[in-house]
Amino acid sequence: MNKILDKQYFSERVVRLVVDAPLIARARRPGHFVIVIPDERGERIPLTIAEADTERGTITLVVQAVGESTEKICALNPGDCLHDVVGPLGRATKIAKMGTVVCCGGGVGVAPLLPIIRAMKEAGNRVVSVLAARSRDLIILEEQVTQWSDEVIIMTDDGSYGRKGLVTEGVEQVLQREPVDEVVTIGPAIMMKFVALLTKKYNVPTICSLNTIMVDGTGMCGACRITVDGRTRFVCVDGPEFDAHKVDFDEMLMRLKAYN
Repeated sequence: MNKILDKQYFSERVVRLVVDAPLIARARRPGHFVIVIPDERGERIPLTIAEADTERGTITLVVQAVGESTEKICALNPGDCLHDVVGPLGRATKIAKMGTVVCCGGGVGVAPLLPIIRAMKEAGNRVVSVLAARSRDLIILEEQVTQWSDEVIIMTDDGSYGRKGLVTEGVEQVLQREPVDEVVTIGPAIMMKFVALLTKKYNVPTICSLNTIMVDGTGMCGACRITVDGRTRFVCVDGPEFDAHKVDFDEMLMRLKAYN
């Protein structure tokens, strides 16, 4: 059992949970995820670790209520316990001093992007973060992202905050004005596809995180099977991060429809 110590609503269906998990907090690296089971009858839910505090022994999870199990998790309050939290799992992000790194996140994808932003900045990079959402109330973790970024660009579909437009427009703004050494993108699959198409045009190496397709999280179910550079890969054990220019996003998008 892992106790919830703090809860914050980002929106009606997106919550931030601080969870007691000292062993995971010590071992976690940017890019890692955990498997969460809300109760003894709950599903296995893969969630990327947004933050970790080794002194308090806590990890921070951002959860969007999209189904029965995630709704159960979002309904929990401080003092309640999650039945199981297992991790850290997956392969950690490769962090190095490269120069200028553009980190772009859409919606709740900003949560797993945050530790990468921080690690890239601590490694000595210039970090430009592009945050995107449908509207202002869906932009999350802006304050924390700003703390670890040299510049933050906000894009909203309806123009209610920042600039009106898509995440790709914010990324291209940076690509057109200065050399960029790497782009990291996390968010909806369709967003990552078009970011990859854009950066390929500019010949900028791009990393994407495909955690949205994971189910079991241990490589047993095969639900997260994708094609990368013509070869079959499993997101949960081979990723969740891959070279975005080599991912078959059309296949991934087609397979994601099965969850509808």
